Amino acid sequence: MAGGRSSDSSKGGRRGNDPLRGLAQLGEGADPASAAGKPANAEGLKALGDHIEGRPPTAPDHVPRRKGPSHRRSRPRWSTKRRVLTVLGVVIILLVGVVGSGYAYLRYEWNKVAKVDCTSCAVVTSSVAPFNVLIVGSDTRAGNTGQAAKSFGTVATNGGQRSDTIKILHVNPQAGTAQLLSIPRDTWVEMSGIPESTGLSGPQKINTAFNGGTTPASGINSLTETIENTFGIPINHFVVIDFIGLIQAVGSVGGINLNFNYPVRDCSDQGCQIDNSGLAIPTTGCQTLNGNQTLALARSRYFQYDDPAAGGWTYDPSSDLGRIQRQDEIIEALISKVESTFNPLTLKSFLDSVVNDITVDKNLGLGLIYELASKYHAFSPSKLQTLTLPTLGAQNGGGDVEIIQEPAAQQMITQFLGATPNTPSTPPLDVNSDPLAIPVLSGPGATTTTTTPGETTTTTTTTTIPAFDPTPC
Repeated sequence: MAGGRSSDSSKGGRRGNDPLRGLAQLGEGADPASAAGKPANAEGLKALGDHIEGRPPTAPDHVPRRKGPSHRRSRPRWSTKRRVLTVLGVVIILLVGVVGSGYAYLRYEWNKVAKVDCTSCAVVTSSVAPFNVLIVGSDTRAGNTGQAAKSFGTVATNGGQRSDTIKILHVNPQAGTAQLLSIPRDTWVEMSGIPESTGLSGPQKINTAFNGGTTPASGINSLTETIENTFGIPINHFVVIDFIGLIQAVGSVGGINLNFNYPVRDCSDQGCQIDNSGLAIPTTGCQTLNGNQTLALARSRYFQYDDPAAGGWTYDPSSDLGRIQRQDEIIEALISKVESTFNPLTLKSFLDSVVNDITVDKNLGLGLIYELASKYHAFSPSKLQTLTLPTLGAQNGGGDVEIIQEPAAQQMITQFLGATPNTPSTPPLDVNSDPLAIPVLSGPGATTTTTTPGETTTTTTTTTIPAFDPTPC
């Protein structure tokens, strides 16, 4: 063996002194033909030598070698079924993680929402039973200063609050439908749940009920009770959102898209800078409105459109009813924008924008919100049926009010609820329900009755109104 090592040393130079080479030579051992020359553990030493020299492993002497080239042992191959099940398992784990974290985030945000007791709200009997949600747009300016306050018009410093918008959402989970009923804010009704000491009891505009208490809870309960007692509509839940909430909700989705057939503005007889919302859209076509522009459109009470055929700037003859129509268009446009831009970041931004500017009843739990979001996430805004209680314009001591038309109002409520409403305890007031003898004004769709000795004449006034209100685009 000494001669062999000397020969390798002369061929490999430095390699002959490499200790690894020595181990390899040790692995090669004595002449394999001589059984007596085999060192102990010869097979292990052979394997060691093969590994160090980078040679394919040789089979033990007592195991027949395979014919053909040798190769390393590969890992066992997975079956197609095993691969599919493993991939599905990973996907499920990821989905559970995303949904779980999403629900946790939703709960975190929901805990920021102000919640109050609704003592007059009716209890929902089952998870599939239809229910009604009162949606109130509050005109409170409490805590709103700076640029936000300026966008509310010149009355931004006024105290108190009134329900600037009153809508009832009727949800039928089993049928997967939803309807929206608007009550004009100037509707003349008998107040409920308001102490006489406030000076706001008795016949009033319905939006006064929201200002009839000393706390948010008492105000919303007065409005809820007044609606139930006047129209027989049971209220199960409520949501109140203020001006800032609407501005930020629209801003969180990058604005809403509305098409204008005419330039529009909000200007009273005293001018465009006095007691108005600041609305000014000078161009026509499909446009993106930011939060402040959307609020101005929703609040516009002196709405004008520039119609060259009518000689220029023309007032909206439908008054508060036209305002309700524009609010419904805003809701549809906002729903469309949320759906078209839906992603986790948009959802997070939307939630962040409204949680500090809404108030709900304590019984409106996160579970119901999550369930409705899952069921109605693909609900098309075009399928949201919108209704407005039929009213006629009138005056009370110089102030404009709306008088409910019967029996048309009760027929609409029955259609809205899909059932007969409860019997009102204080039915809607009409021209004969108040000692001030309210005269009914002429207007679009108004009915005027004239009584003379021996005959009664009824005249219905109809007005063709051009399509000046914007529509989603």
